[in-house]
Amino acid sequence: MGIVFMQARSALSYARFNALLGLLLIAVLMVAGLFGQTDLSVGQLITGLLGQADTATNIIVRELRLPRILLGALCGATLGYSGALLQGLLRNPLADPGVVGVSASASLGAVITIYLGAAMVGSLTVPIGAISGALAATFLLLLVSLRDASVLTLILAGVGISSLAAAGISLVMNFAPHPMTLQEMILWMMGSLENRSYNDIMLAAPFMVAGLLCVAGAGQGLNALSLGEDTARTLGVNLKWLRLRIVVGTALAVGATVAVAGAIGFVGLVVPHFARAIVGFEPKRILVPSAMMGAIILMLADIITRLPVGYGQLRLGVVMGVIGAPIFLYIIFKTRDTMR
Repeated sequence: MGIVFMQARSALSYARFNALLGLLLIAVLMVAGLFGQTDLSVGQLITGLLGQADTATNIIVRELRLPRILLGALCGATLGYSGALLQGLLRNPLADPGVVGVSASASLGAVITIYLGAAMVGSLTVPIGAISGALAATFLLLLVSLRDASVLTLILAGVGISSLAAAGISLVMNFAPHPMTLQEMILWMMGSLENRSYNDIMLAAPFMVAGLLCVAGAGQGLNALSLGEDTARTLGVNLKWLRLRIVVGTALAVGATVAVAGAIGFVGLVVPHFARAIVGFEPKRILVPSAMMGAIILMLADIITRLPVGYGQLRLGVVMGVIGAPIFLYIIFKTRDTMR
């Protein structure tokens, strides 16, 4: 009876924590809607969302800020959720969405698109090029996973894909025909949510949804895997199928994120550590908190990019690097004994 009571109390605490994160996420999204080149009041934001403000305010809220906010929340949640999945699958607290090589491959696809001048055709050509690069990497990972590869093989395949993509990016930049082209490549790789529209959401959302469908229900398998591969097999977990679902699912979702927001690091690496410190080490329990925390942190970073700094503008990937790197070093310092 005591065990049942403790489990019920734990479940209630977990639900309360998720509810608190949900409220915090809503608050951060509201704050993100207030600030920009034209600051708005809470009343203007609400009436603008309802379409009952003046024309200029309606356009600012519904056409400029709302797509940016929705896309940022989607990207942050995707990166946080994917990071938690990969850390559970690889049983490595240093794993993140970049470990499978999809982020670098998506960046390569975008850089090639810019090099070819296809970005002049339309605003979605660069995201489409990035998604093409992500799909190519996903296909390679799929081939590796289908051969019942070990976790080590998946990591090595991801490192190989990332290295090849990084070399390709450097090669394309080296032959950039014009300094402006090179600048456009660099700025895109720094990451940004600026000037995003509903078209970007429509482009990325299907791949994100497909990725989430691939990993649906994987949490229970990750719980079993945390006890060891032999134990997981004894409990009836098909490890080959579990690896395939998580690798392909995270590759699709992360590739779509990189396609519309650029290369953004540290979200998928750092966020699961925060969730793990609060809700425990059970892989299934950290998935939802990691998604909400990822959305919160990315949106906070996006708010910082809107601050006037010097002669230029802060880029989202740069802000996340400045925030994430010290946090990551702190996590390593605090957990160095457990990682030996």
